[in-house]
Amino acid sequence: MLKRLFDFTAALLGLILASPIMAVLAIIIRRTSPGPALFVQTRVGRNEVPFTCLKFRTMATGTPDVASHAASTSWITPTGRWLRAYKLDELPQLINVLKGEMSLVGPRPCLPNQADVIAARRAQNVFSVRPGITGPAQVAGIDMSEPTRLAAADRSYVESQTLTGDIKLLFQTVLGGGRGDAATR
Repeated sequence: MLKRLFDFTAALLGLILASPIMAVLAIIIRRTSPGPALFVQTRVGRNEVPFTCLKFRTMATGTPDVASHAASTSWITPTGRWLRAYKLDELPQLINVLKGEMSLVGPRPCLPNQADVIAARRAQNVFSVRPGITGPAQVAGIDMSEPTRLAAADRSYVESQTLTGDIKLLFQTVLGGGRGDAATR
């Protein structure tokens, strides 16, 4: 209950503070490449319930619906590359947090067609928590291309999550204090 209260309060505050930045980013995306500013995609959430995940669009329209680790870098727009480098493409997910579909910290949500990730997470009971905008596997640089390792890291988080640990992971994501892409871009 405390985690949900923290998530809701921080997401609401984050949206209020970031809304001017988000508006500017939406305009930049629309002006630099054809298509909508937002990218919506079905992801697998808590208890394996699908939800619509929101992100700023970072790839050209009409690209295949594949996991980001399998996407061709040629599909990423110049603006999208910059948004990804600074994790700004994730800002619309604060809305998913407000709606209770996601948490600020947790296992990253996978696609419904990632059967290997779903099976590994199911075996580790990872779907018992809300997926997060960031998480320990992301900070450690473990992506969906390593389902068994990913599910093990996710399970470790599920078993030992604390509010203090979540705050630490948020700072590591923002400041790039891990080995993951937050740290290397």
